[in-house]
Amino acid sequence: MQSLSDEELAGKTEEFNRELRNGKTLNDLLVPAFAVVREASRRFLNMRHFDVQLIGGMVLHNGMISEMKTGEGKTVVATLAAYLNSLEGKGVHVVTVNDYLAKRDTEWMSKLYNSLGVSVAFITNNLTDEERREAYSADIVYSTNNELAFDYLRDNMKFSQEDMVQRGFHYGIVDEVDSILIDEARTPLIISGPVEENNQIYKHINKIVTKLVDYDYEVDEKGRTVFLTEDGISRVEELLRSYNLIPENSSLYDTDSMIMTHYIDQALRAHKLFTADKDYIVKDGKVVIIDEFTGRMMEGRRYSDGLHQALAAKENLEIQHENQTLASVTFQNYFRMYNKLSEMTGTAATEAEEFRDIYRLNVVKIPTNVSVKRVDIDDEIYGTEKEKFNAVLKFIEECHKHLQPVLVGTVSIENSEKLSALLQSHSLKHSVLNPRYHEQEAYIIAQAGVPGSVTIATNMAGRGTDIQLGGNAEMIAKVELKKIKNADEREKKYQEIVERLKKDKEIAIKAGGLCVVGTERHESRRMDDQLRGRSGRRGDPGLSKFFLSLEDDLMRIFGSDRMRSFLQKVGLKNNEAIHHPWINKALEKAQKKVEARNYDVRKSLLKFDDVINNQRKVIFKQRNNILGNEINDLFEVYSEVNESVVEGIIQSGYYED
Repeated sequence: MQSLSDEELAGKTEEFNRELRNGKTLNDLLVPAFAVVREASRRFLNMRHFDVQLIGGMVLHNGMISEMKTGEGKTVVATLAAYLNSLEGKGVHVVTVNDYLAKRDTEWMSKLYNSLGVSVAFITNNLTDEERREAYSADIVYSTNNELAFDYLRDNMKFSQEDMVQRGFHYGIVDEVDSILIDEARTPLIISGPVEENNQIYKHINKIVTKLVDYDYEVDEKGRTVFLTEDGISRVEELLRSYNLIPENSSLYDTDSMIMTHYIDQALRAHKLFTADKDYIVKDGKVVIIDEFTGRMMEGRRYSDGLHQALAAKENLEIQHENQTLASVTFQNYFRMYNKLSEMTGTAATEAEEFRDIYRLNVVKIPTNVSVKRVDIDDEIYGTEKEKFNAVLKFIEECHKHLQPVLVGTVSIENSEKLSALLQSHSLKHSVLNPRYHEQEAYIIAQAGVPGSVTIATNMAGRGTDIQLGGNAEMIAKVELKKIKNADEREKKYQEIVERLKKDKEIAIKAGGLCVVGTERHESRRMDDQLRGRSGRRGDPGLSKFFLSLEDDLMRIFGSDRMRSFLQKVGLKNNEAIHHPWINKALEKAQKKVEARNYDVRKSLLKFDDVINNQRKVIFKQRNNILGNEINDLFEVYSEVNESVVEGIIQSGYYED
């Protein structure tokens, strides 16, 4: 391939198309097609695929999950399978976790695809229907899971086929598959419309709930439920009467008052189970949901069944109308529509059983190009959260002294800001990466590998930008060269940045590479692995360590009583940490409990949606047949339905002579 000119290399695409028309299969073309992509990547992206990346591409083409460590170049791996499968001319969807990555990957990889005569486009949430239709007509489309699934639902609510934007489900490559098909699969996607009703009721109910005391309700944090006690029911009934919300001498469970139990339940959940800066934030006078797995704001998404209104009342915000469901689909059933599906991620092995059972996907671990040199130190466990944060502070100060870059992972915005305040009080310069500072995300990550830097991150899943030791030249140049207009000056300044970062990289390597500090264990082991995986990129040295306390949510809610009694017997002294392999095993068991529970939630959701999905498929198919003029006379459809209904009535025997 190296001996071909650029034109001859581009001509290979038409040659492959011709061979497919003459009876060859994609498997027959795999070797030459991959060779073409690798050569194009070398010429136009200055990146030649490693052998392990070629293996990853083969796994993707075969409809399996390619598990590759962070920094192993999953974005480039996807180009191999995407190009090969695009040759059939039916479209390839590459699914990312956010709009930024969809746009970035399209712009980055378009040089490669365009050099081979393959069209590429991206879809984000601000496109019109016309722009979406045009994008879907491209050979390869980059988009988010939400946009693709919502377009599917919207298409099936259109009044003519010309208004539809998608063109079928041929082949999909899902990036960060565990985040999309596991973590986000607990919640169905819903298109809703407003319901006219009296929103003031939420404010009244909110006032009532704030007057309840501890013995009026019980909270089950493990099951994420809250309910009224008998005392609580009496107290609520008394308060409802005082606000004239239920008649005198009536009960909360009288037929006419039953609706009030729903409002009370949602208000209780809003106050007792949902926490500001952890589950949601208030932005521009609205409640914005925080994705518990990526720490990102989910603009435009709302809780259903009045919970969003209850949260708005709790925060004393303007209350918008409650919604009714117009169309819905789960990610499981949406992605099962693809003729062929494959995925990439850094962490899938822990959920291999679920991928196999639900999606019929096998996980294949791809070896790293260079062996991992990261050192993972045992966890340290403290009695209280305050002691834990003090230990984290000392550890960061020690690393900072040696100019070792530090990435600190937290599980909530609240904790990241608490830690940030602690570092500020000790005059430790640092950057904070959480939804409040979403816009500077790529630049903050680009700087995270600079010697002596300290970066606090709320969850690192699906960030899509590698932390390079010394810093990321491209990202840093984007910011530093913004104001320089002269081309020669820009080039000179860019070379200075590259030279500076080379020296910085050597300093960071001597200091021990990136040090990852976990301030709490996540509910899922995968999230811990994703945080750890940011260090030790492509053979770089690295270090990782987790600091825990008995007050952490995981330890408090899911840790076994045996573990707590063991720690009490040992007798934890102030500022003393426990290191014990038995504790690590107990923690792993607690995480497995949570994962098993979440899997059950997803299985239950899928069972319910499977029933709806069968109906959805029939109705959507009939609808599309009518819109596509495949049925010339609607009377035929009516007659068939009428006949089956009458037949059903006769068979059931519910008729009179």
